[in-house]
Amino acid sequence: MVTWNNATKIKDHVALVDLLAKLGHNAEYSSGKELFYKSMLRQEQTASFCVDERLGVWYDHGGANPSGIKGGNIIDFALAFWYPMPFIDVLKKISDVMNISLSELQEVQVQQRRPRIRASKVPNYEIETIKELDTHPAISRYLKSRGIWDVAKDHIKEVYYAIKTGPKAGRQFFSAGWQNDSGGWELRNEIAERSFKACLGKKAITTIPGSSKEVSMFEGYLDYLSWKIDNPDAADTIMVLNSVNLLDAAVSKAITFPIVKVYFDRDKAGECAFASLKASIPNAIDCSRIYFKYKDYNEMLMARQSNQLFYEEENIYEKMMASYRR
Repeated sequence: MVTWNNATKIKDHVALVDLLAKLGHNAEYSSGKELFYKSMLRQEQTASFCVDERLGVWYDHGGANPSGIKGGNIIDFALAFWYPMPFIDVLKKISDVMNISLSELQEVQVQQRRPRIRASKVPNYEIETIKELDTHPAISRYLKSRGIWDVAKDHIKEVYYAIKTGPKAGRQFFSAGWQNDSGGWELRNEIAERSFKACLGKKAITTIPGSSKEVSMFEGYLDYLSWKIDNPDAADTIMVLNSVNLLDAAVSKAITFPIVKVYFDRDKAGECAFASLKASIPNAIDCSRIYFKYKDYNEMLMARQSNQLFYEEENIYEKMMASYRR
């Protein structure tokens, strides 16, 4: 008999990408840690069905499908794909397609579960202290390397925390951080050219109140700070997704604004996210043309500052002579 326990077994032992392959669907491309498919739940020309294979979850950025399910785990996908088939029949359908019996799943030991990497949320931690910037040289160096040091001092803190349990229990860490709307801390750092991203507490968007008429939306906080360098006097309300998976939360808040300016990444994921937002907020404006040669606003800022430094070095002799003549 098919039970809820069967659903748990399927989630633990059947990979979503394997099921998609059996159904004849293969990824069009990958972006970072995510695979993008042309949606099999509706008609589309650009791949916007996103799968994080490590977490075993999916999200369809491109729009609604008949089931109304926009994302979730392998069971949620099956319910959307075989909609309106009943739950029990959907589980049977998965087992048939994957050529496995539900009785076999019942016999699989917990130790044999397909390994997955958890989302970048730090569990069992304790925040030891929050400090102003310019205390830890590694954090300062990271923010300066991103070209946002001057403006970061009013928006970013140094977060020091320790792991409480597990193999890393007792270890202490530090990162640049800012708070989201749920009180969690979004962390960023770079050590030995390895980027680190995580969240302490509940994941959420970050909102900075401002004008009730204009809102500017960004994927990441560093892009917002890069924009702020170019727009120091702007009074816009700011919304930072902190993750494209939180797009719906941002849309529900931004939909009341007459002017919605969007500064998402110039990649497939950013394009899909904007298309999804545009479907809900027709007046949304794609502002990514400002940095059309670059992936995002921060990349443009760093390139611009690098070019300025190169010019300074190339013209050092002329500058010295001009100073001498005076």
